[in-house]
Amino acid sequence: MTKTALIAIGGNSLIRAGERGTLDEQFENAYATSKSIALMIKNGWDVVITHGNGPQVGAALLRSERAATEVYTHTLDMCVATTQSEIGYILQTALFRSFKEQGIIRDVMIIPTMVRVDRNDPAFSNPTKPIGPFYSQQVAELKKKSLGWDIVEDAARGYRRVVPSPEPVEVLELSIIKKMVDSGIITIALGGGGIPILKENGDIHGSEAVIDKDRSSALLANGLDVDLFIISTDTDKVYLNFKKNNQKGISSASADEMDNYFKDGHFPPGSMGPKVESIVKYLRNGGKKAIITSYDYLMQALEGKAGTTIVP
Repeated sequence: MTKTALIAIGGNSLIRAGERGTLDEQFENAYATSKSIALMIKNGWDVVITHGNGPQVGAALLRSERAATEVYTHTLDMCVATTQSEIGYILQTALFRSFKEQGIIRDVMIIPTMVRVDRNDPAFSNPTKPIGPFYSQQVAELKKKSLGWDIVEDAARGYRRVVPSPEPVEVLELSIIKKMVDSGIITIALGGGGIPILKENGDIHGSEAVIDKDRSSALLANGLDVDLFIISTDTDKVYLNFKKNNQKGISSASADEMDNYFKDGHFPPGSMGPKVESIVKYLRNGGKKAIITSYDYLMQALEGKAGTTIVP
């Protein structure tokens, strides 16, 4: 019987620390990740791949802003839509390269994905997600006045735009993705957490927001009833007291144990926090099993020899 896994790929799989983020770098980094995914597929797994898009959306916004006097500009939801295709193409070509090496013959399809959010979500009245480039205070204040942006000082490096990050409510293409998986097609979907969509008076329209890709991936994993939900990140496993003298790796834990660690403050909001929250929610909503690890430990993690395995 075929097993199904949803793999949520972090930004480190495409642009790593210290890199400029050139297309050549992104293609090579995607290839490194795709080799592990190809081995999973060769071992009998059907796979749905989701991914982040933080650096790419920042670049898209910057291009739009700087070319505003020459061409039409892009809203944030449109930037998410375009980067879904951009990153999907990078991952698709990387997978085909790995398939060729492994002797795998499988179709790969990219599904541009919309995700419904709630207009009444508190995030819309409290934007907290920094996006795009850094600005001086003077330029930031001008943009706040002229464009209506919310601006915050970020990491003492300057000022950035902040946007809402609402909770995902519904993956609009869920039935289509399910048909692809049932047909044996390796599916790339839900890029950047999904295009944020509001449903009002029977119509849908985009929203100037971003959705956390781990939270929406958990929602999709539950909707597809996958056998395994994997979050690929830049550490081999989850650690307590991370980067402190007394740090301790977690090899396996229950959802309740991870939730308790989260409540004790072990997982910061800007790094491991949303990943742990998302996995706990996935498992409490009927999920079977989850793993947090880096792509280069993926095969060992499937055997219980690396990574952090979390069960209901």
